[in-house]
Order: sequence, then structure tokens, then C-alpha cells
Amino acid sequence: MENTIKINVENLNLYYGKKQALNSISLGIQRNTVTALIGPSGCGKSTFLRSLNRMNDLIDGVRIEGNVFLEDRNIYDGDTDVVELRKRIGMIFQKSNPFPKSIYDNIAYGPRINGVKAKNELDEIVERSLVRSALWEEVKDDLHKSGLSLSGGQQQRLCIARALAVDPEVLLMDEPASALDPLSTSKIEDLIFELKNNYTIVIVTHNMQQASRVSDITAFFYMGDLIEVSGTKKMFTTPDNKKTEEYISGRFG
Repeated sequence: MENTIKINVENLNLYYGKKQALNSISLGIQRNTVTALIGPSGCGKSTFLRSLNRMNDLIDGVRIEGNVFLEDRNIYDGDTDVVELRKRIGMIFQKSNPFPKSIYDNIAYGPRINGVKAKNELDEIVERSLVRSALWEEVKDDLHKSGLSLSGGQQQRLCIARALAVDPEVLLMDEPASALDPLSTSKIEDLIFELKNNYTIVIVTHNMQQASRVSDITAFFYMGDLIEVSGTKKMFTTPDNKKTEEYISGRFG
């Protein structure tokens, strides 16, 4: 069965003031796959990622041209409800950022804002989100403890659980494991692999091995351009572009 496109980016240009950070990017992101964005620092990967749920709106002086369709709706249309959009497209940041609240309240926060009040319903959402983020077994007896008392890797999985609690369709991950030890990184990678059954995932990573392990599709960015996009296996064995090959083989970046 052919994978259908979940997010379709058409001729996206992004400017910080006069400086152009993204140059006419077009990319179709397939549903229930993991798409990895790779490339040297400052090449536009995170800027591109943030443009998929309009996080760049929060930065002064940003101007965007082009279209980003979530299924059939252009998210940059004037009548887009950005809060609703960010519910559908969740974001996990490089540094885990639990709220200074209990584990339970971290996860119940989003559903409560969205009008879920019944305790049994919240209990169910909290458990389901923790199970899906592979954290339930570790914290189920300590839900009242502060989210900040968890280890770094657990905090990152808590942030993933918090994003899952509002039932998103897409998860954006900006280097979700770069601050973690190898064991925690491996847990996050296993989790990403599991989650793609239910979600469409886009991940920015500096770690080539990680990109090759967790992703189905890889997109290589360089100096604000999308140089090449292909199936991950092909990208890492027979890239079409010389720049891609040089970057993957460690000759620059």
C-alpha cells in the first residue's frame, strides 16, 4: 500500500530579517514514517522543523513564504487556529523541559486545558501516555513525585508522554537524545521506532548513526537548501549528491 503524504511543504522560504535561512524547500512527509533531517549546524534543519507547527511565529522579524499543508489544509492560512495546530503537531525539544509539577500533572496539563475534567478520564490518559512513552513501569507508583526528580532520559520520555496526552498526529523532535547518555538514547530510539505505528515523526539529529537506525527517510540540508532526500538506506549507502556523500562520510560538518 502506497504511503500517503501527511505534511506537504511547497516552496518554503524563511527569512530572519534580511537573512534568508530556508531557500525554496519542497518536501513531502509520509504518514507513519520517521523522517530524519540531517546536515551541519546552522544549515536550517531546526528552523525547518519549527516551521511545521509555526513555532517560528514566536520569533521577531521572521517572514515566511510558501505553503505547508497538513493533509489538505495550509497551516499558514490566515484563519488557522495555531493552538489547535500545535495540538495536532506536537514538539519535543533537545533539552527536556518538564513543568515543575508532579509526573501526573505534567501529563494531565494539556488534556485539562482542552477541557478534560473527569478524574477517571485523566487517569486513563496519563496511564496510556506513559505506557506509550515507555515510562509507565518506571513511574507508576510515583505519579505524585515531581517530574524534575526524574533522570534526564526519564524526563525526556515524560516530555514525550506529555506531547502524546493531547493525541497529536505528528511528533516533531529536535535532537531529542543529544543531551542523554547512551542507554537513555537507546531507549528513546526504541520508542521512536514504536511510535511510528501511530504517529508521523520528523526528527532533527546530528548523529548519523541515529538517523540511520531510526528513520525511514532522510533529508540532507546544507546552507538553507534541501540538497537531497531519499530512503535512509539509500542515502547512507549510495547518495546521489557529492555534498551528501562528503557530509555522511565525515569530510565536513
